[in-house]
Amino acid sequence: MQKFSLEIRWGVVFFATTLCWMLLERVAGLHDQRIELHPVISGLFFIPAVAVYVLALRAKKRQLGGTASYKQLLVSGLIITGVVTLLSPLAQYITSYWITPDYFRNMIDYSVRNGKLTQEEAEATFNFKSYVQQTVVFTPAAGILTTVIAAFFIRSRQR
Repeated sequence: MQKFSLEIRWGVVFFATTLCWMLLERVAGLHDQRIELHPVISGLFFIPAVAVYVLALRAKKRQLGGTASYKQLLVSGLIITGVVTLLSPLAQYITSYWITPDYFRNMIDYSVRNGKLTQEEAEATFNFKSYVQQTVVFTPAAGILTTVIAAFFIRSRQR
């Protein structure tokens, strides 16, 4: 475990960043009064998400004495992604039941009222189980893509 303490720590930082973002969305009214803006604004989470990965990989490079190969950074980022993926159902639970327990009901009502989905489609889409499934699929995909790109730019270049 000590060998991966940096990666675990940054996975927890990502987890905390996710919860802070969800809290900001809630406070901004994106889960109720301004729910129509939610799909657009929530997409901006990629900015802090990428920032956490960049900071984590830079920290890894510093930990390795200021030089790191693409492979070393790739492995580190993949471990971070694993930690984030393992924590993602917990983040979804905290968001769904503590931060914004009315979100699913609000999204169902909004989607049906505006003719975006039928009641059945909305109920199938906006529920805890569906969101956990989406999170467990999307998180590793996004983490891998972010790692592949960020590691390329952060790696030490051979002269």
